[in-house]
Amino acid sequence: MTKREAKKRIEKLKKVINYHRYLYHVLDKPEISDAALDSLKKELFNLEQKYPEFITSDSPTQRVGGRPLEKFEKVRHFYPMLSINDAFTKDNVKSWLERNEKLLTPEEISQIDFFCELKIDGLAIELIYENEILRTASTRGDGLIGENVTQNIKTIEAIPLRLRPKEQVLKDLKSEGLRGMAQLIEKKGIPHLIVRGEAFISKKGFEKLNKERERKGKPPYANPRNVAAGSIRQLNPKITASRHLDFLAYDLLTDLREKTHEQKHKVLKILGFKTIPENRFCEDLEKVFKFHEKWQKNREKLFFEIDGIVISINSNKIFKKLGVVGKAPRGIVAYKFLLKQATTVIKNIKVQVGRTGALTPVAILKPVKVGGVTISRATLHNEDEIERLGVRIGDTVIVGRAGDVIPDVIKALPQLRTGKERKFKMPRRCPICGTEIVKPEGEVISFCPNPNCTARRRRYFGHFVSKKAFDIEGLGLKIIDQLISEGLVSDPADLFELKEGDLIGLERFAEKSAKNLIEAIQKNKEIPLPKFIYALGIRNVGEETAHDLAKHFGALKILKKVSIEELENILDIGPVVARSIKNWFSQKRNLKFLERLKKAGIKILEEKKVKPQPLKGKKFVLTGTLEILTREQAKEKIRSFGGEVASSVSKETDYVVLGKNPGSKYEKAKKIGIKTIQEKEFLKILQACGKLTEVRLP
Repeated sequence: MTKREAKKRIEKLKKVINYHRYLYHVLDKPEISDAALDSLKKELFNLEQKYPEFITSDSPTQRVGGRPLEKFEKVRHFYPMLSINDAFTKDNVKSWLERNEKLLTPEEISQIDFFCELKIDGLAIELIYENEILRTASTRGDGLIGENVTQNIKTIEAIPLRLRPKEQVLKDLKSEGLRGMAQLIEKKGIPHLIVRGEAFISKKGFEKLNKERERKGKPPYANPRNVAAGSIRQLNPKITASRHLDFLAYDLLTDLREKTHEQKHKVLKILGFKTIPENRFCEDLEKVFKFHEKWQKNREKLFFEIDGIVISINSNKIFKKLGVVGKAPRGIVAYKFLLKQATTVIKNIKVQVGRTGALTPVAILKPVKVGGVTISRATLHNEDEIERLGVRIGDTVIVGRAGDVIPDVIKALPQLRTGKERKFKMPRRCPICGTEIVKPEGEVISFCPNPNCTARRRRYFGHFVSKKAFDIEGLGLKIIDQLISEGLVSDPADLFELKEGDLIGLERFAEKSAKNLIEAIQKNKEIPLPKFIYALGIRNVGEETAHDLAKHFGALKILKKVSIEELENILDIGPVVARSIKNWFSQKRNLKFLERLKKAGIKILEEKKVKPQPLKGKKFVLTGTLEILTREQAKEKIRSFGGEVASSVSKETDYVVLGKNPGSKYEKAKKIGIKTIQEKEFLKILQACGKLTEVRLP
């Protein structure tokens, strides 16, 4: 075989192997045996070894390869990878829809329908394709910045290294009635594609892996999700490959003219991605609830683990209009399945004092396994909940948990009582400091009002340094207890004044460990405003509310002075939350604490206050090649200032932005008299939008 013949054979083998990969992994309709496919791969491998100059990154032989990494590089997501809020009951889902309908017009409400997906219990991954070839794969990370795990992701056969051939994609798009997308791809190809999905290990794969570990005398893994996450984050891709992970795509972020979430899934499958065939379009909530009930009963029949369904408002236009609250899009919700359950005995009920002074009864349980995890404690929430459940100390109870949620006591089984069970009474005084507890009128939670209660201080310290707040690594509750008992700190502001010499000699602290902790504290003196607000531990202010406050007011000095009425004007902040915020900033000791943090060198990275959107109501069309911004960046800028981006010129278009070599859109704009502007003029508009609340357009 000549070199030229070898090159041709290699190209043909790659196409045939990719074709059969699509049949096997995406359509589940293999035409040849695994052995035959392995034979083709072996032939390709041998030829590439003989002619290494013909090896390309999209070759099927490149799935397992490369040297182990020293560390993972960081990757910034072009669009944030947001989280999804949970619902556990039908009423939760109905409330979610009602909240969204308040933000829509009657016409938009009449257009609402849903797309329901099975919620895979795996690890979220983002894939970026350039010129149809996989270039980057990354983890979610903190939502803005993830880790580059491309080498490891390439080991997953279900993920295409190259998109399907253009002619096959066009044919399938047309057969699905997606002619607009077909025309766009036929004309421009797919230079840039962002896909998101879930990497996971199948039930059989998980079982096999645990059997191997048991044979080697190692403890079994607790759950499949942890295996998937740990496998993806292996520095050696060969270890990842040995786990035989799978992948299911669930979102397409590149605009290919898809109008609904359902269309996104059709397009993903056509492009070569494995999707879930059980996912369904649902006209109304009744159909959604039937879908949920069906898969709650039949989840064991699936080859992968699920913990609920994901409900999306199907219309992309309405979904986009609803926007984001906190770190979650409003137009999507995860409707979780019933908690995984087991029975056990309540040995005792103790009261835990939280960071705000809230007293929470906690059931001390006879240890029991629930969903593969051993639990010995479960929350009873409050006195009213104990009364409702009729729980007594010594009762046999049903306990349950969902994912990482704290276990709950679901139900007592009074028929199993022996007569030795005891009723629980909430203490009249704080079990830690002895202060008389209070129960505000109209509320179900009792409180210790003493701000110096050691339990409150301990919990507050833990909250302040947690990952979602100041994120001080290595500062756990045991070390906090030690620092408090030694008199080194009285509140979190003291942490930033600590020196290495203060720690050396304490239990667990040698010179190196003291140096490491001080460095961890000092490097976290700069903190974004949302995390700072969350760190303050204001009652009823969680992570999402902290983000809303930061986004709305932009600076702590403004938030400190706002009225209850101003706070209530923010979406999703009601009277109770508004009063909590106002009360916190009205107390002298809290204001002194803020001053101490400032003196300790804490720098708050403020957010720009949200201003009126200067491009609202303006429709832009982009044509030609832009030199300064990418097409996606330009679109994102227009949308961030309230403008709309259209794919075609019409009488409703306000501006056509001209790049190099503008196409037919330019001619049409001239013909119907639409204003055209060069990229430089467009950039001036964007620059002005960043500075002014109103922009005088050319």
